[in-house]
Amino acid sequence: MDDVASVLSKFREDAGDPAGVRLRKMLAIVRAHLGMDVGFVSEFAEGRRVFRLVDAGVETAVVAGASDPLEESYCQRIVDGRLPEIIHDAGATTATAKLPVTRALSIGAYIGVPMRLRDGCVYGTLCCFARQPDRTLGRRDLATLRAFADLMAEIIYGDIEAQRTQDECRARITGTITRSEFTTVYQPIYDLRDNRLTGFEALTHFAAEPHRAPDLWFAEALHAGLGGDLEIAALRQACAGLARLPRGTSLSVNLSPSVITEPGFTTLFDGLPADRLILEVTEHAKVADYAALAAALQPMRARGLRLAVDDAGAGHASFRHVLDLNPDIIKLDMSLTRDVDRDPARRALALALTAFGLAIGSEIVAEGVETGAELAALRDIGVTKVQGFLLGRPLSLDEASALPASLTERTD
Repeated sequence: MDDVASVLSKFREDAGDPAGVRLRKMLAIVRAHLGMDVGFVSEFAEGRRVFRLVDAGVETAVVAGASDPLEESYCQRIVDGRLPEIIHDAGATTATAKLPVTRALSIGAYIGVPMRLRDGCVYGTLCCFARQPDRTLGRRDLATLRAFADLMAEIIYGDIEAQRTQDECRARITGTITRSEFTTVYQPIYDLRDNRLTGFEALTHFAAEPHRAPDLWFAEALHAGLGGDLEIAALRQACAGLARLPRGTSLSVNLSPSVITEPGFTTLFDGLPADRLILEVTEHAKVADYAALAAALQPMRARGLRLAVDDAGAGHASFRHVLDLNPDIIKLDMSLTRDVDRDPARRALALALTAFGLAIGSEIVAEGVETGAELAALRDIGVTKVQGFLLGRPLSLDEASALPASLTERTD
């Protein structure tokens, strides 16, 4: 008979498989190795034995999701020591012959072991049974079953922890949205042709714990399945300040393609002047269907909303965004504008993107400008609009609403 190591070697754990898939593979392997008719993983929950996974080579009443009273099962008795872990002939064993489950499931031979999680708690059991007695079952079979039970319990524990983390994450994001534990700040954008204040980009700062960068909050929300909810909440707060921003300025807001293609996207802007809004689609956002995204944007663009591709130059996806979405604005990522005055490669790419934008009718906005030398280089390249700490840090709504109309009017 194969030893434990050789049996386990038949299972090649694929890290890409969901936990349930890996567990089903393992259950099938161990049942087949032991030559049993039915194998199952049970969970002890609120006084019942719940069959979480079942693998069977015959028709059986044991089905995944079904349950029965724990106290009437072999499983509870094996865990508390009232039954041995190997039963060669259930019908001839006094302790099992009288149990209704023996007849209900036509149990002949039975082998089962507890499944203990990393924290020491009993999750349930890993068990197999055959309809006929089997007196060949021995210590090596039990060792194999225990080895599989330990490995499967580790996978289950990881899945439970992942679900707990997911639940905590959802609760944190939901609470942040419900309590509005975030604030919109507005970073000014200037036109280099006349130094005029031309618009603002809305950015979201979070006050909730843990203190971390906004992109990490949005990434966690996406992981929790609440990415769209947080984006919409941030959008609504940002747009609520539009009426107070200086007359003639625009407001740039960010939304992911998944939110844009959702039904009701256009209703997010009801009552707002679309011609003062710029919608930014980040280079990092994956687009599954460009045609669907363009179609979803069309009604708002017809009302005057302008489209910007954000983070251009940070990766290849921005070029696909530009080609397939025909944006009004292309925003150069700060990784490209940083040291553009000293790095020939950055300067060449910025120049090429600026020339490309002019050729297709898209305006270029450079982000992340922090030095006068960078500003001079971008002006020389032909970039017409800029934003960054050199020109203005993100401001509160009160500060943004009082900002002078041009750089020349500033006293700071």
